Amino acid sequence: MADNDEDSHGNFQGRSEAVLAVTIIMAVLCTVFVTFRMISRAAIVKKISWDDYFMALAWALAVGLDIAICYGTAYGLGRHEQNIPSSWQGGLKKSNYAFSVLYQPALMATKTSILAFYLTFSTANQVFRWACYVTLFVVNAGGLALTFVTVFQCEPISAVFKLVTPANATCTDILTIYLASIPLNIITDLALLFLPMPILTGMRLPRKQKIILMITFSFGIFVAVVDVVRVSYLQSAAMTRLQEIQSQASSDGRQRAEETDSSFYLAFSFMWSAIEVSVGIMCACVPGLKPLVARFMPNMLRDHSDPPSMFGSVSMPSGEPEKTTPPMPISVPSDVHQRDFGRAPEEEEDGREMDMFEFLTGRPANTHQSPGEDEERPMDMMDFLTTPEMASMPPMERSPTALTNTTRHTRPETPTFFDFVNMKQRKSAVHLTNREAIYPVAAVTVLFFIWGFEYGLLETLNQQFQSVAQVTTTQNVGIRSAYYGGYFLGPLLVGRPVLKHWGFKACYPIGLCVYAAGCLIFWPAAVLTSWPTFLVTNFIVGFGLSILEASANPFIALCGPAEYAEVRLNISQGVQAIGTVVAPLIANRAFYHKSLNAPSLANTQWAYLGIALATVALAVIYFYIPLNEATDAELEDAAERMDGANKAKIGNVPVIWLVLGLGVFSQFCYVGGQEVVGQKFGLYVQAASPGRNTSNFLAVAHTAFAVSRFLAAGLGVWIKPRVLLLFYFCGAILFLGLCTHYTGGAGLAVMVMVFFCEGPLFSLIYAQALRGQGKHTKTAAVMLTSAISGGAVFSPISTTIIDSGRSVSYSLVVAIAAYAGGTVFAIGLSASGRVRRVVDPIKDVTSGGVESRPSSMSSRASRALSLLSIGKKNRKGSGAVEYRERSVSATLNE
Repeated sequence: MADNDEDSHGNFQGRSEAVLAVTIIMAVLCTVFVTFRMISRAAIVKKISWDDYFMALAWALAVGLDIAICYGTAYGLGRHEQNIPSSWQGGLKKSNYAFSVLYQPALMATKTSILAFYLTFSTANQVFRWACYVTLFVVNAGGLALTFVTVFQCEPISAVFKLVTPANATCTDILTIYLASIPLNIITDLALLFLPMPILTGMRLPRKQKIILMITFSFGIFVAVVDVVRVSYLQSAAMTRLQEIQSQASSDGRQRAEETDSSFYLAFSFMWSAIEVSVGIMCACVPGLKPLVARFMPNMLRDHSDPPSMFGSVSMPSGEPEKTTPPMPISVPSDVHQRDFGRAPEEEEDGREMDMFEFLTGRPANTHQSPGEDEERPMDMMDFLTTPEMASMPPMERSPTALTNTTRHTRPETPTFFDFVNMKQRKSAVHLTNREAIYPVAAVTVLFFIWGFEYGLLETLNQQFQSVAQVTTTQNVGIRSAYYGGYFLGPLLVGRPVLKHWGFKACYPIGLCVYAAGCLIFWPAAVLTSWPTFLVTNFIVGFGLSILEASANPFIALCGPAEYAEVRLNISQGVQAIGTVVAPLIANRAFYHKSLNAPSLANTQWAYLGIALATVALAVIYFYIPLNEATDAELEDAAERMDGANKAKIGNVPVIWLVLGLGVFSQFCYVGGQEVVGQKFGLYVQAASPGRNTSNFLAVAHTAFAVSRFLAAGLGVWIKPRVLLLFYFCGAILFLGLCTHYTGGAGLAVMVMVFFCEGPLFSLIYAQALRGQGKHTKTAAVMLTSAISGGAVFSPISTTIIDSGRSVSYSLVVAIAAYAGGTVFAIGLSASGRVRRVVDPIKDVTSGGVESRPSSMSSRASRALSLLSIGKKNRKGSGAVEYRERSVSATLNE
């Protein structure tokens, strides 16, 4: 791909020849794949479906797109503007416009075809089916919007074809539109890649068939790779154009087309866009080629040791007569029907079990079909996806669900991921000992580090964006408020239903994917230096992280002996704080000495793209990784107390609701005060000690914040959490008060102590507010996570105080008031004996962690006495007493 202006024959081709050659090659390959797909479906499957029609439409649009590029190369696409005759400009403008208009529809048709194909084998799985519908809506709604923006990029449209934009016309640069489409393209590409994986990995197939099937559906990763390469060329073109506009702007404020040299730097962007569309079509055609391969090269898909055909005739490569065997149903556990497919076994019309054929197609298998009939019938979806050698496969085994794990109060929801994950029945999270809890706690603590790192990086990137886009103080407060607005809505809209229906683990991949989407949207926000777009980015990032926190925080608190809930959560939160320390150091080093202009945001864009892709990979890992769960029934069992403390009331209000209400209020106030201190830290440092390096000093403060969490975790082994909570709240208020009076080194020292006292407050509030909640624990966790939105309330108040002419030190009074409000919870925990009995952990000598037990009694005996006391208390008849006595006997005999 030569970039020289002039080739060896004296023709000023530049990039034209390379673009033309690659475009023609991709068009030919695309046509070959679509042709073979249609032959496979029409001649072998004997059925043309909606996905085939959409694929034909996609191919037609792709060919039109390729023709537009080839036409453009004949009129100067790929050359430098100075080497293009004026008479060619009209043809070049028309080809560029035709390409830009056809690009999104070609992608829409391709992705619609893929989703239509997915829907043909999603009848049995309602969750997957709705996910396909949502993706289908996003693909077409977003693509249609971008198409209209492209068509009407100029007002009037005729201005698109003018060499110089008329004075009475306005145009949107086509590069801006392309860059704005990046998040939509990458997000939908990844969705199409990973949507079918749970179903495919859950199929009970021979090893070779399963590997082939997984590889076949994984070809979509090439589309994502091509999209990233295309992004790099678009980014390079955007930066080149921006630099040229800045250096060569005409005196009337507009830029002539030839001065920006768009014909040269857009050539490779167009070429890679054509490659993206063609590769997408080819990858979408790969599953459709399976019947063709099975007919002419069956040994590629079948092991020599495979049993005879399951679905009738198979062409023998040696010329032997076709062999036919009747189909054999493969049973699926009855609870899979009930939980995953939305209907119970008793709802089946004929009362039989669903076999694998119905699992994939949603249609009853014809178990009475004769061999002659088999040869005449169209190939069904079972034949289409797999080879016939499945007759001797054993029935599916009862297994844990993909998103939650079976415990004594849960039922499996999906088949086991055979050959990929060994999903054994796991103990409930609330029944684990300290040793057993090490693995799940460590696995989830990794997420704490990730969102700590991302939060720290977000802070640095926000500052960079604010400098480049010249964001006002008020707008910056709006960005922060949008972030915490996501924290308010995320747990309520998504966190709670996911927790209640699928458990803690399901929140991790969902939250990570939402967070990754927010990271991707940063790209157009940075390119456009658009404050509203950046507002949306921060909202989505907060939304995704809140879903993570709604699950991860309670999981750490509940996973293991209840007496160490605060200890575990402080350790995990300490790891999160380490990520918050490390991220700004890396980011500041990366952006140090960078000029504060739009091109300087290029590095941040690539950083966010890399983070987004890594986050998606992490979401896939956490989808498959086995973790313990806890149902509402198990949480209620774990909250049972021999003294009935969790059932006590003050007046007519249950104690646990008072604890939760005060805990939510305290969390709201604490995060609000922490946000005030964090946002005003830089201003305070400059006011107290002018000339100090704010970044380095902030790293010191964050280090003190992290250290205090680990210290509080150690102290929590011997000191009651409510005492630690009151101590740290009072310390934060005291040192904030000193900050308003001291300056210089003393002022900076007490500010560090404020960060030190803030560290453990979140964990201490969260874990104590969850104690005794029982079956309401997940709802309580959602409310506590949503209370983090307090960060959106107090910081604007302190900013208003500064804007009114008051000092930075005076604005810290808002944080003092917030912490004073949070202290009400700490005082309330010690004010009543009934409350203290709920929140104070009781040592359990067994460390089994079923529930808090007196140290003088064994866990089993204590549980037996608890059951007996409940039985006496609730005695309403001989039946109830008999049931309770049997429970006591069973417990003592374990």
